[in-house]
Amino acid sequence: MSLRTRALPTIGQEVLDLDLDTGLDEATEQALRDLWREAGLVLFRGVGTEPERLRRLSRVFGELEPHPIPDFRLPGHPDMILLTNRGGLRGPVYAFDGVPTYGRIPWHTDLAFSTTPNAGALLNMVEKAAVGGRTAWLDTQAACAAMDPALRERLDGVEALFEFCADLGGMRFDNPGGVRVGETKASFPDFAPIARPILFRHPETGAPILNVCPLNIRSIVGLAQAEGDALIEALIAAVTDPRFVYEHDWAEGDVMLWDNYRMMHRAEGHPVDVPRVVHRTTLRGTATVGRTVARAA
Repeated sequence: MSLRTRALPTIGQEVLDLDLDTGLDEATEQALRDLWREAGLVLFRGVGTEPERLRRLSRVFGELEPHPIPDFRLPGHPDMILLTNRGGLRGPVYAFDGVPTYGRIPWHTDLAFSTTPNAGALLNMVEKAAVGGRTAWLDTQAACAAMDPALRERLDGVEALFEFCADLGGMRFDNPGGVRVGETKASFPDFAPIARPILFRHPETGAPILNVCPLNIRSIVGLAQAEGDALIEALIAAVTDPRFVYEHDWAEGDVMLWDNYRMMHRAEGHPVDVPRVVHRTTLRGTATVGRTVARAA
């Protein structure tokens, strides 16, 4: 099976005419893996919404990993995640400009608060939100390549401290605002703080990439707060440049695959009374990034 693709408007590639029903031969599967590593973000349209179809496509790219928080797992499918406001909320609700919003998550990489982040993930739109619900990705590899050399030189050997953030009110940088107006039923593990290098090389390709993650970043290790905060703010401005961002307006049956080492993503959220259903798989990571540090007293 030949692989036809076209570029998305800013970053990433779309795969055209992929037929999962006839099966994928070894050459096609390898071409898909190569495309994923090269592009970082890959769109598949018209895949469908059945869990097994998503699982079948996902396994082309690696081993599936259950979500570390069991409350987010799709019932009957422990290696998949259910993101929805149907049947009860699984996350907090925030009011933005007076509108209660569910599912809004600022820029982040998955498991930035872990020394073993996942390698990637696939989102499958099962039921599109009638209002809102878009998802965006940004490419830190492209941002790194375009970075001002003076800023880039400051990053060698620099570590940042990352911590799990269960409440947007606790974000120190690039906080979207909003007032928390609803609680979540989910319970969260006690994740230890992590120190990770800001600049590091992709464990598969060796390409230089940036580890910033506004949702979870707290400080720069070894720098005074004012100096460290200024550096973090400069890095966030560099990576969120619109040249490196793609925002997707979903259609039901779409699947988006991304490389979690190099990509950040952001969920727009949607009104609480507007239904939305998404399935997700997570690709297990094996690379160790960073180190656990003692929690500040």
